[in-house]
Amino acid sequence: MFNVKGKNVLVYGMGISGQSACKLLHEKGACVSTYDDEERFASYFAYEKNPIQKRYDLIVVSPGIKVQGNGLITHFMMSGTKVISELDLGFAFCRGKVIGITGTNGKTTVTSLVGDIFKKSGRKTFVCGNIGLPICSIAPQTSDDCVIVCEVSNFQLELSSMFKASTACVLNLAPDHIDRHGSYEEYLRVKGKILTHKRRQRVVLNYDDESVNRLQNNRKTLFFSKKMLKKGVFIKNNWIFYNKTKILPLSEIPLFGEKNLENVLSAVAIAVTHKVKPNVIRETVREFKAPPHRIEYLGQVNGADVFDDSKATNISSTLSAVGSLGDRGLVLLVGGQNKGFQFDEIFNKGWDFEALLCFGDAGQALFDTAVKYGYNPLIFPTMKAATYFAKSNACEGQKILLSPSCASFDEFSSYAVRGEVFKEIMLGETKQIEMS
Repeated sequence: MFNVKGKNVLVYGMGISGQSACKLLHEKGACVSTYDDEERFASYFAYEKNPIQKRYDLIVVSPGIKVQGNGLITHFMMSGTKVISELDLGFAFCRGKVIGITGTNGKTTVTSLVGDIFKKSGRKTFVCGNIGLPICSIAPQTSDDCVIVCEVSNFQLELSSMFKASTACVLNLAPDHIDRHGSYEEYLRVKGKILTHKRRQRVVLNYDDESVNRLQNNRKTLFFSKKMLKKGVFIKNNWIFYNKTKILPLSEIPLFGEKNLENVLSAVAIAVTHKVKPNVIRETVREFKAPPHRIEYLGQVNGADVFDDSKATNISSTLSAVGSLGDRGLVLLVGGQNKGFQFDEIFNKGWDFEALLCFGDAGQALFDTAVKYGYNPLIFPTMKAATYFAKSNACEGQKILLSPSCASFDEFSSYAVRGEVFKEIMLGETKQIEMS
């Protein structure tokens, strides 16, 4: 058992994950100090202004803290102080079976769907992690008979050394967060840490994704695929099969697009690995509603169909969205804060866009790349300006798609806020959303 009672622990990063870590550590009897790079947290209880001058038994780092080039983390590592992630801390105090789900795209949708499937099967289930509820916040409530479905991001995995999911699923891998990790190779290495390479771990992998397929192939690996497989979860005659067992027809999947089809396949694979009955899986999928801002159909403006894919913060997500909707008549809004991408993949396929609206910090790079491939894009300083233009010029037959390929932080506090602003401008509708 991981013991922190009486230990001096520094929690680095005071967002929602850091706050949950502090609460758990206090409950377990640790002496907790806090620190954050942002001075606005200096008024927090037990805040330490100069942690580098103190000695600690343990450092817990929140996922929002960049690791590479971080002098504070390097100092403690070199001094021999144990440094772990918030994910590690929460896992250390969890009981039950942990299902870890990672990938570049689709994590939240799959985690939500898997959680719903296990709940409908009658099992005590917690859904946590990058989906918005830190694993530290649910750990004290877990028991040996429960299932913990945890969305795991590369930010959480970066410093993790203790997290060992009993079932690990990798959905897909594509370039993302290069600004954080420095290279795609390092990003792949970090993602791959979810696999422990121990025989007891069950592994669920995307057969159709070359990078994922290479990660591991042992006796306990279950593949899912949109193609027909000899064994695994796959599509045959417009049905999803698990080996020779029919699970559900494609016609009953309420989610839109090829990417969501992959999401459902992965959720089915995780469920059958844990012997959930096919009728439970089928009923849950049929009733499932995807989280917002993921190729979400909003309605019509002047006869144009409007889609919010604000969660598309990388190029592969945008490619998937365009592939799902089709390029003809498509008005594509792209831009925001670049994460170290080159944007050629969006424009080198010869797609026949109706219009390209580039915006934000990455607007000029997107504009220049589009021009290189023969397009005539428009450029706007902000997403709001691009959205007002799209609404003013909307006409019947168009598909207006916000699928930015970039982060939101040049203009908004999150992709969710960006999506809500887009919806408000296009349709005059908005809702209050939780921000952390």
